[in-house]
Amino acid sequence: MGVAEEDKVTFDEALNRAGFGLYSYLLTTLTGLTVISLVCTAYGNTIIIPASACELMTTSAQRGLLAAAPVVGLIIGGVFWGYFADVFGRRLMLLISLASAATVNALASISVNWVMLMILQFIATVLASGQYPMAMTILSESVPMAKRNLVVLLVASIFLLSQGIMAVLAIPIIPLTFSYELPSLGINWNSWRTLLLVYSAPSIISALWLFFMYESPKFLFAKGRETEATKVLKKIHRLNNLGSKNELNVKGVLLEASSNTGSKSAKNQILPLFKPPLLKSTVILSLLFIFQTIGSFLVWLPTIANQFVEILNTGEGSDLTFCGIIRKSINTPPGPDEVPCSLNITSLLIVLAVGAVQSTTNAFISLIVNRVGRRNIVIFVTALCGISGILVNLVPNAIGSAVLFFILLIGIVIMGLYTAMAVAYFPTYLRTLAVAFLMSAGRIGSFVSVQILNILLEDNCEVGFYVFSALFASSAIIAAFLADDRYPQKIMENTTL
Repeated sequence: MGVAEEDKVTFDEALNRAGFGLYSYLLTTLTGLTVISLVCTAYGNTIIIPASACELMTTSAQRGLLAAAPVVGLIIGGVFWGYFADVFGRRLMLLISLASAATVNALASISVNWVMLMILQFIATVLASGQYPMAMTILSESVPMAKRNLVVLLVASIFLLSQGIMAVLAIPIIPLTFSYELPSLGINWNSWRTLLLVYSAPSIISALWLFFMYESPKFLFAKGRETEATKVLKKIHRLNNLGSKNELNVKGVLLEASSNTGSKSAKNQILPLFKPPLLKSTVILSLLFIFQTIGSFLVWLPTIANQFVEILNTGEGSDLTFCGIIRKSINTPPGPDEVPCSLNITSLLIVLAVGAVQSTTNAFISLIVNRVGRRNIVIFVTALCGISGILVNLVPNAIGSAVLFFILLIGIVIMGLYTAMAVAYFPTYLRTLAVAFLMSAGRIGSFVSVQILNILLEDNCEVGFYVFSALFASSAIIAAFLADDRYPQKIMENTTL
């Protein structure tokens, strides 16, 4: 016998009754580990590229291609994974993504040349490209509304710390000088190859952990699988309320009017993003993701930090701007005590420090976001950090210039806000695809800027800072056209299909 409509509750009310407890903590932690898995797969080459340069004999142009290949993989794979997750389920697709990406990334450790390394890391990143939006979506759809912003931004804090975590993993491994010949492959097994295996471990752990978790109950409801979804909600309630004998008091759930429960058509999944009322949100958020240029600087951060430390260790360059130090480092041969193609431990610690400050800043934002609003924080952060980037090379002092560069890098915290905004601005049956599409737009911009910045850091460093920082600062103006998310009714007016 069916449940009367008046006895049903909204999905958000059902989640509120399921509570926030052990399952929520486990899922939040797993999502954080999944984000680390993605970063180790897609961005591990920021450390692998300089460490492998001597053995693979890569030129500056080849290193640029190695850095760009994972970005291309993220662009190509993201939307496909988003579509598959919206059709076949977040959990299943995430399991497949984690297991396959870990396997291919581990295979990259036996690359015989830079081309093989580039191809395998490209494939691994295509396979991993949907992990962030899928994990964030299943998390946001499995915790109560009151805690949603908090957990999404906390996981975003872990994302920001991930490059620092990569540096921590590299610190005891990269300096090792062992080299074991593998005659059958014609290579020597050394520290950077070992590090690639280590970078595959988080994906394997995440896949095993995810196997014991549940599918997003909101996805199940959206697909018309109400009985299965109710069972998942009851299991979540049981784990969130350990020790309690009370069962979840939900007789039925009201489906969203916009839920596309049966269609698997790509046309029905994609076209709504480009028609009113969602078109405005799609265009504005796409521009925000594209103008997020801080990621390009982070790709080269280990190399830039290494150059900065090497010059300051010589006792010179204290009166130079940031770009002046980079130019001097490029034109200065390694000292007698320096190992070519190695990363200074201090530079890896700087990478960790940058990630720690970014993560701490994002955690602070998570505490004030409900009061201030995501849109308003984006306007402030992009304006402040963008202007700091413009000023980097107007300060003829190494430390002062570095501090401004440090502030510029903090601007990456807006990525978590952008993701949370995308989750809020799009309906359930389009959500994963929308987030994946927006992130792909950002990755296209990142691919272009990574290549351009690689050239400009050597040929015209100042122009790189001025142009990319100005683009980032302009995001403040673009974000002002979004509805103030402190008032949900304004969002509903602009996004209801």
